[in-house]
Amino acid sequence: MYFTKATELARMLRAREISAREVLDSHLEVIARRNPELNAIVTFTPELARTQAEMADRAALKGEFLGLLHGLPVAHKDLQETQGIRTTFGSPLFADYVPSFDTEIVKRMKAAGCVCMGKTNTPEFGAGSQTFNPVFGKTRNPYDLTKTCGGSSGGAAVALATGMIALADGSDTGGSLRNPASFCGVTGLRPTPGLTPGGSVLTVNGPMGRDCGDVGLLLAVLARLSSVPAFERDFRGTRVAWLGDVPGMPFEAVVREVANKARGQFEALGCLVDEATPDFADADASFRVLRAQEFFTLHGDKPLDRVKETVRQEIERGALLTAYDIAAAHVLRDGLCARVAAFQDTYEFFVLPTVQVPPFDIEQPYVTSINGLPLPTYIDWMRSCYYVSILGVPALSVPCGFTPEGLPVGLQIVGRAGADWSVLALGQAFERAIAG
Repeated sequence: MYFTKATELARMLRAREISAREVLDSHLEVIARRNPELNAIVTFTPELARTQAEMADRAALKGEFLGLLHGLPVAHKDLQETQGIRTTFGSPLFADYVPSFDTEIVKRMKAAGCVCMGKTNTPEFGAGSQTFNPVFGKTRNPYDLTKTCGGSSGGAAVALATGMIALADGSDTGGSLRNPASFCGVTGLRPTPGLTPGGSVLTVNGPMGRDCGDVGLLLAVLARLSSVPAFERDFRGTRVAWLGDVPGMPFEAVVREVANKARGQFEALGCLVDEATPDFADADASFRVLRAQEFFTLHGDKPLDRVKETVRQEIERGALLTAYDIAAAHVLRDGLCARVAAFQDTYEFFVLPTVQVPPFDIEQPYVTSINGLPLPTYIDWMRSCYYVSILGVPALSVPCGFTPEGLPVGLQIVGRAGADWSVLALGQAFERAIAG
């Protein structure tokens, strides 16, 4: 039952073919068996989960259902404040912090009837795409315990991949919903900014699941829709750009090889696939300035000697920015977005590997070189994601295959601003195509 799709569980619960308590017990068994070695769920709330499952079952007995997530086990990223549940942000500064309120993301999931299993691990303040912190330690990749699960929504991805939960929320600045989805063989959507609550120009909150249907279910809840829109469509004649080389964005050969095998699936769907690449000039310059500004705004009051080095570096860079620096970054971003929007007038979607490398050693904080090219900072290896983040468009990571070592590789499908359901539709069609 714990690997049953969330959409199917929701149907079975509504039909009273199973109870919320039965669903919960199945997921609790997986947590007891897998979580000690993986460290995905770091604050565990089984008693709360039992109370919520019983509430869902009592409502079902009366023919009432609590919402789209009625009885579904979920967990919240440890950056989301949860009333009465410890929220650490992965930082010793907040190791004992218990909020008196829920964020809007948590409120919407609660109102939809979810069953809360606890909090999922994240790097300190969500900085970086490798999930480790001084409070809870490392979260391991379920496909190889010696590898990273990615991040910053790493605990969420691992919990989903192993059947500990049915759905998870996450957040994404430079790839934090897409990178761990790719590394753990699940699905993560970075929504168009503003579709879901919270966030900024760069940072968005969004859904993770084991397939596009499940992601669509949670997206509907986060977007405060009363039902899940039908997002199937015919893609015959749809123009898709298959991204080639992008300056400053090297890929390990094995990643390209696995991703390129998927191209034929889009052509089999009737898509017109061309090798074409938009002009990403200024993506790096604008993203780095706006990221540093955001870190300084959010964390400039933190004691620098008590946060990890990469967080301190971002705060220090943000503190040095002038109004001119920030305005110039926005001008560069506006030009970039206009160029890519013009590209997307021709190509409704563009596709590229989600991450430039496969999962790497868990003892390595971040990737320092690709194909012999040195990478000076901790985010350089994530350009395949953050060059997309700066555009303000929806981007989906879907599993597309495995390396010869059996490690997952994700494919990133990028759509036009506001076309989140179309991106999910193409992702779902691709999933079905590769499933045969």
